[in-house]
Amino acid sequence: MHPKPGAGFVDRIEETLIAFLLGAMTLLTFANVVARYVFNSNILWALELTVFMFAWLVLLGASYAVKKGAHLGVDAVVNMLPQGPRRMLALIAVLICIFYSFLLLKGAWDYWANFANLPQTEGRWFPTGFQEKFRGKGWYETNDIPLPAILNWMEAAFNDGDSYEKLPRLVPYMVLPLSMALLLFRFIQVSFAIGKGKMDRIIASHEVEDEIAEIQELRGEGEQ
Repeated sequence: MHPKPGAGFVDRIEETLIAFLLGAMTLLTFANVVARYVFNSNILWALELTVFMFAWLVLLGASYAVKKGAHLGVDAVVNMLPQGPRRMLALIAVLICIFYSFLLLKGAWDYWANFANLPQTEGRWFPTGFQEKFRGKGWYETNDIPLPAILNWMEAAFNDGDSYEKLPRLVPYMVLPLSMALLLFRFIQVSFAIGKGKMDRIIASHEVEDEIAEIQELRGEGEQ
C-alpha cells in the first residue's frame, strides 16, 4: 500500500527540479559537443556546471525515492507478519529514518551556512543554538561558472557589494540543506500515512516482480 501522488506543487517539487536539471544537462552537453566538434571550441564552464547539476539530481533523488517508495529494502520478514505488527515495524523504521534525516539536515546546514554568511548550528547531535562568531564565506566562488546577470543582487547581499567574477559557491551548495529538508519532509509524510493506515511499509516498489509480471504478460499476448 502506498499513497497516491498529490497534484500540488509541494508534491511535485522533486519531479519539477529533476525534469529541469535533466533537460538542462542534456542541452548543455549537446551544445558543448557541437561547439567542440563543429566550431573547434568549447564551453569552458559546462563540465563544472554539469557536475553540480548531477549532484543535485542525486541528492533530490533521495527524497523522490522516498515519495515513490523506491528505496532498496528487504521485506521478506515483514510480509510474514499480520497487519498490526507490520505497521508497527514500519512506524519504528520511519522514525529511525526521520532521526537520521534530521542529522543529515543539521550537517548539511552547517556545511552550507557559512558560504551564505549564515551561522552554523552548535551542538554535536542536536542544534543547541547558532554560532555567535563565524567567518563568512560568501565570497567563495566556483571555478568556471559565470554569474548570470539575474543574480547580480547577490553581490550586495553576500559579497559586501564587490563584484563576483564567478558564481558563488553558496548557490550550488544550497542543494545540501534543500535536499535534506525534503528528505525529512517526505519521511514525515510517510509516518503520517503509516499512522493513518494508508501504508504498512516504507518500501512500496518491487521492480523485479513487476518486470517478471510484465514479461509473463507479454508472453501471454504473444502466444495468443
